[in-house]
Amino acid sequence: MKIIPPLTALRCFEAVARLGGVTPAARELHVTHSAVSQQIKVLEESMGVALFVREARGLRLTEEGRLYALDIRAALRDLTHATRRAQARPQESELVISTLPSFAQHWLMPRLASFREAHPYYRVRLLTNLQIEDFRQSTSDIGIRMGQGHWPDVAQQKLFDDEMVVVAAPHFALGPNGRLPQSTADVLACPLISSPDAPWSEWCRAAQIGEPAAEAMVLSANDSNIVIGAVLLGQGVALERRSLVAHALARGDLVQITEIRVPYRYPYWLVWQQREFLNAKQAHFAQWIDAQVDAYLRAARN
Repeated sequence: MKIIPPLTALRCFEAVARLGGVTPAARELHVTHSAVSQQIKVLEESMGVALFVREARGLRLTEEGRLYALDIRAALRDLTHATRRAQARPQESELVISTLPSFAQHWLMPRLASFREAHPYYRVRLLTNLQIEDFRQSTSDIGIRMGQGHWPDVAQQKLFDDEMVVVAAPHFALGPNGRLPQSTADVLACPLISSPDAPWSEWCRAAQIGEPAAEAMVLSANDSNIVIGAVLLGQGVALERRSLVAHALARGDLVQITEIRVPYRYPYWLVWQQREFLNAKQAHFAQWIDAQVDAYLRAARN
């Protein structure tokens, strides 16, 4: 097997090929002109391939050199990304949790202080994203996802099922009488704030009423943080996950309109990179969130 050419020679070659000359490459790499020229010579001799044609005006890539430059540029980029990922990987004192922005804001954050009290030696870093994270390329220790489960290449543990309830701000006023909506008919007379995950048709079937008119949907957003923010501002009512509004309901920042609720189709899951055993950080967080889920579900049943 041939030895891989020296990295210094490859970096010099890529810079010359990209910048079109030895002088700009030497300037970018902060080395001398002769040093770059020497590395190009070392590379060509080690490979036994002419990468450049020497002309009066300088160097011109051969076809082999042009193709090789493209491959080397991609390889150097991969090395850079790999190094950055390694540098970004959490230390033993840092716990990195990935989850949805709405779940982080409304369910996890109000409870997270108790985890830090129980495990003060961890620094917690939250990574939020609406997209599903690839744990093979991730720096996260553990994640919380919403879905049907059965994701490839991750271990998973179901946390809980959710349900949808209709909520409004206490100061929201329906009609000229300035009162909160109370009945199911009142709900459909309100400006409705929705998200792609809000099953209004299912709620209407449970309430045994017709579906809302299209013009009733005054605002739609793909992030429940936006939906809840609009409701808190008194801009309408929304069908939202109980997990996201439970604290606001308990504080009186939101009120639930009617007792009618419908199941939410996606449970929450704790996920982590597939391996036989949890490490200490993952195990500590898994034990903590199991207890938090138990307490949340007990409170929801009361």
